[in-house]
Amino acid sequence: MPARQSHDYERHGVTSLFAALDVASGVTISNCYRRHRHQKFLRLLNDIDANLPAGFEVHLIMDNYGTHKVARVRAWLARHARYHVHFTPTSGSWLNLVERLFAEVTERCVRRGSHTAVRSLEKSMLAYLDQRNRDPKPFVWTASADLILGKVERLCKRISRSGH
Repeated sequence: MPARQSHDYERHGVTSLFAALDVASGVTISNCYRRHRHQKFLRLLNDIDANLPAGFEVHLIMDNYGTHKVARVRAWLARHARYHVHFTPTSGSWLNLVERLFAEVTERCVRRGSHTAVRSLEKSMLAYLDQRNRDPKPFVWTASADLILGKVERLCKRISRSGH
């Protein structure tokens, strides 16, 4: 039976899924918030910090969204020396594996879903991520390192020419 969605689907609001992905294990730390603000991002950073043992270096791969660059976020990162921030270039979201996780959540929980309230959508996404954490699997790059690094090199050249 083909998947369907009614022509009169009604959107009942939005949510923002904030997530951190341990690329080695596939484990996620995540939560949904009704607004995409720096205060919520700081809450995620505090959740990450509370769940990681001391002594681990943490590399955050993030896009250039304004929430990640607010003064309070920069101050938090300055106080937590074990955190190292790496921003993906414009059009380089494919470099961040958490984007692959977001695509999986979209496919499994959002697309063709029929949620009558935002809370229902949030519960669905968080339940899926909790279930995924019970038997986590890391994402595996299917492209070779040479292919990936070649794409990164071409992207960097294009960005430097465009003034980004």
